[in-house]
Amino acid sequence: MTRKSLEPSRLPGDYSFVHPIRTRFSETDAMGIVHHAAYLPYLEEARVAYLRRAGHPYDEVRRDGFNFAVLEVVVQYRRPLEFDEVVDVHVQPGAVSRATFQLAYLLSVDDDIRATAVTVHGCVDGNGKATRLPPWVREIF
Repeated sequence: MTRKSLEPSRLPGDYSFVHPIRTRFSETDAMGIVHHAAYLPYLEEARVAYLRRAGHPYDEVRRDGFNFAVLEVVVQYRRPLEFDEVVDVHVQPGAVSRATFQLAYLLSVDDDIRATAVTVHGCVDGNGKATRLPPWVREIF
């Protein structure tokens, strides 16, 4: 079952947050192209930075008894990332339900779009059991 209902924009101005990341040599293949799996940690790093900027660092989220498990990831690769590029990972919140939320991402290098993505997260307690999102999530989304 697909949960994603958000369509990521290709316009950087549509995003409320941007987090720069420099690609590392260890993430590339013999041609200097970043492996497709390396994009997921970029999304995670930007997501954690987004929460921190919103006043809810992830360590505090966890101390409060919540985790935001990734339920679904959709990435559309447009052009490859290469070694030592600075990638701007733009983040924009999307749909929120009682226990899930979605984030859209735009990955660009010097305004050149390299990928778009959406992640869907489910809120779980410390035991991994589904639970309602904390009230502040609706406020920042």
